[in-house]
Amino acid sequence: HAGYSYSGPAAAWAYKCIDTTGIKRVFILGPSHHVYLDGCALSRCDAYETPIGELPLDKETIAELLAADPKFVEMDVATDEDEHSIEMHLPYVRKAFEGLDIKIVPIMVGALPKATEIKFGTILAPFFAREDTFVVISSDFCHWGSRFNYTYYYPSPLPLPQDVQPTKISSSVNPSSDHPIHESIKELDREAMDILKFPSGDPPNPATETHNRFNAYLGRTKNTICGRHPIGVFLGALSEMERSHNKQITLKWVRYEQSSQCSSSRDSSVSYASAYAVY
Repeated sequence: HAGYSYSGPAAAWAYKCIDTTGIKRVFILGPSHHVYLDGCALSRCDAYETPIGELPLDKETIAELLAADPKFVEMDVATDEDEHSIEMHLPYVRKAFEGLDIKIVPIMVGALPKATEIKFGTILAPFFAREDTFVVISSDFCHWGSRFNYTYYYPSPLPLPQDVQPTKISSSVNPSSDHPIHESIKELDREAMDILKFPSGDPPNPATETHNRFNAYLGRTKNTICGRHPIGVFLGALSEMERSHNKQITLKWVRYEQSSQCSSSRDSSVSYASAYAVY
């Protein structure tokens, strides 16, 4: 959800995969960048404007969610307008569903502990399970560099030898000559992507286990995946759909890019990864 010149092509790879048949409602979950939120916020607007057409909001579904739990709150219009994580997806949604009568349910997801991600996922699962509903999860991947206060680095390709530990690049700690920073970032992101891939493992891991592994990965690496909480809510919903709706999940990654290739402590980059899921 960065500027289109950065993240646009990666996002387009996923939007190209959408089967729009029968879809009437699109949920869009994005993280909060500007306000602290310990729950999920819903829009008060009747519609969002895009350069290629209007997107009406599903006020009936929004009212159901507000009544479902007090941690669902309404955001004011200024907060709504300031948040780009949802906004950047609106033209894609309008174009992908061009000519179709759809409504959207934008949800700003706050900084939630895993238990609360599960709670919101459980509430949202019956909505996500409907055959006429599509879900968009908005996230960038690694934000690397001193300006992001994140310079995590693998000194050699994974898996690391037992005597090698991850470190942080700084003016006094340089990357290995045979393992550039951008390759370390790619491996770091690929770890998360592999965890989030469905099906994975033999036998396949349930969504609950995937959520546990993703949460442990974030705790270990502190990777700056800004949409980690919307992803966590989605995993909570998938877990509930597996249990209560007998849904089988497939998730395939279709694109991975970096805004630039970091080679020193002075550099910075943001990663973009896109996937589609079917259930």
